[in-house]
Amino acid sequence: MESLKEGKSDLQVFNQFFKTYQQKFIRFANFYVRDLAVAEDFTIESLLNYWEKRHLLSPDTNPKAYVLTSIKNKCLNYLQHLQTRNDFAEEAHAEWKLSVRITTLEACDPVELFADDIQKIVNETLQKLPEKTRQIFLMSRENNLSRKEIAEINGITIKGVEFHISKAIKVLRTTLKDYINILLLYF
Repeated sequence: MESLKEGKSDLQVFNQFFKTYQQKFIRFANFYVRDLAVAEDFTIESLLNYWEKRHLLSPDTNPKAYVLTSIKNKCLNYLQHLQTRNDFAEEAHAEWKLSVRITTLEACDPVELFADDIQKIVNETLQKLPEKTRQIFLMSRENNLSRKEIAEINGITIKGVEFHISKAIKVLRTTLKDYINILLLYF
């Protein structure tokens, strides 16, 4: 810095130092913090801090190095704070996403998801069964008739009713094989 012996006041010396290095220091800080307002604040704070402490510092202290070190430390603190805040925000966001996934999965009812598919397959399979087998199976399942009642209505034996019901179940089991595990979980 220019010496006071050359006839300049402290304020003039400070103003000259400020004008000469301010933009360089701001560019340095802004390169790291990527926020011009923050870079300007750090530069002004560091310049003022140097000026206030200049009489306490060693006479061989390099003012530019002192101010630049102060700016560097402010930038480091700022970036470390941002990193901590971002880590927390990312962690909170990740935790929220996980919570949403868990809640969604808990609310998921596979039977409901596949109910229409299963009903369609059952209907198509029943349509492919022989008329007598389909009719006896539906009497058993939809009308809740006993085997004896079905046998009397159709004029066949109870063993005949059991044969048709078993045949229908076997065909349904084969066509619904991909859904059996899901159904077993819920029934």
